[in-house]
Amino acid sequence: MIADSRLRCFMNLESFDSIPLKPAGGLEAIRDAGYAGVQFGRPVDRARKEEALRLGLGICGLGRVNKPGDAEALAKEARDEGLECLTLFVGWGLEDDDTVGTMIHAILEASAKHDVPLYPELHRSTVFQDPWRTVQHLKRFPGLEFNGDFSHWYTGTEMLYGGMEVKINFIRPVLGRIGFMHGRIGSPGCIQVDIGEGKVSEHPFVGHFRELWTESFLGFLRRRPATDRFCFATELLGPEIYYARTFDGREESNRWEQSLVLSRIARECFAEAEKKAEIEGR
Repeated sequence: MIADSRLRCFMNLESFDSIPLKPAGGLEAIRDAGYAGVQFGRPVDRARKEEALRLGLGICGLGRVNKPGDAEALAKEARDEGLECLTLFVGWGLEDDDTVGTMIHAILEASAKHDVPLYPELHRSTVFQDPWRTVQHLKRFPGLEFNGDFSHWYTGTEMLYGGMEVKINFIRPVLGRIGFMHGRIGSPGCIQVDIGEGKVSEHPFVGHFRELWTESFLGFLRRRPATDRFCFATELLGPEIYYARTFDGREESNRWEQSLVLSRIARECFAEAEKKAEIEGR
């Protein structure tokens, strides 16, 4: 795999640990495949964290904010553990706008206090589960940055209905505020699918994700100094939580190989974004 530059490809350990066909060697295999780091679940496995650091891997984590105080606790814990950042599930999507505003304020405040980036996920069954509401919250809190897990929107909100370009134009403010990304591609009907080698001619929806990813990377390059790097964490989850599809008791794809394909596509998209940023003089 190509070495990362400003783009750093991570592997989500929840997906790695459940992959039935993966190389031997654990974290060493992840490093040797060219990944720059790993994303832990919660609580963080201290022994694996120390091993990751010994191997030169970056470390980040995740968490859930259901009430404002959760943000402070998670940010402090992340700083104490030495995590680079956290992705967050925020609420359940049933909260009113005042409640959501209180949680967002707490997230931004905790992030600044503990100097840990906190990235709410664009995820089903959270307060950021749909494009319209997310855009409205971003108007109120322009300092927000998100984890762009776009398969939840692409499949869950049927982004093709009404025209993909119409939807992309509407969410462009959000695409300009993506600070982290979970690598997964879905089709209009399934949130996680085998894309083979990711040829757009064979899978038109891959082209849509390329556009979303490239625009997100470009937004990052426009607003962040050249010393900052972007984290793209492949997250292909297992059939036990109804992500990976199975046929006759076997998974549709080799999720390890698919993760490598997604990382390659991300690098291609980032390179395209860098070209556009260079033309703009960024």
